[in-house]
Amino acid sequence: MTDPRMNSIHLDASRRQVFRQAREALLQARGQHTVYAEKQDVESADFPMTIIQSQDGQKPADLLHWLQDSDDCLYPLKVGVNTVGRSEDNDVVVQDSYVSRRHCAILVHIGTGCELHDTASKNGTFLNGSKIACPTRLKPGDEIKMCGRVLVFHSRNEKPANPANAQTLSGEAQGARR
Repeated sequence: MTDPRMNSIHLDASRRQVFRQAREALLQARGQHTVYAEKQDVESADFPMTIIQSQDGQKPADLLHWLQDSDDCLYPLKVGVNTVGRSEDNDVVVQDSYVSRRHCAILVHIGTGCELHDTASKNGTFLNGSKIACPTRLKPGDEIKMCGRVLVFHSRNEKPANPANAQTLSGEAQGARR
């Protein structure tokens, strides 16, 4: 495990094993094309762009997938694993003491959409009001709630969906996208 964002040393022994299982499921779900693109993105980036203040509701033209909070801040999502939590080294930092250090992750695939993973958070991750128990496909307009914080998922690649119709990935769907 080389990604320091996915370190579990900070957890107590009882939660560490659950986190490690969630981390393994997340990393295995990437698929070889996504892993390759993720490595290329890391090697070519001079600095990570983690937050953008929206200017009059305008979205930067080069963003394909992003999260938006109630303050109109945009959090770009890159291909591969995007960690979300209160720890400063996450891709999306949520400043709330009830949010776990590594609360959840959004996996952006190279052409087959995005999915939300809970990474053994203490208080759970909710998508459109329902607590997720397994990796769940994201659609534009979906609301991700962590404790009292809500982030809305946006994508230029797909049309907005009805939040009540969030699709949970089954084993067959996970295997088909690789």
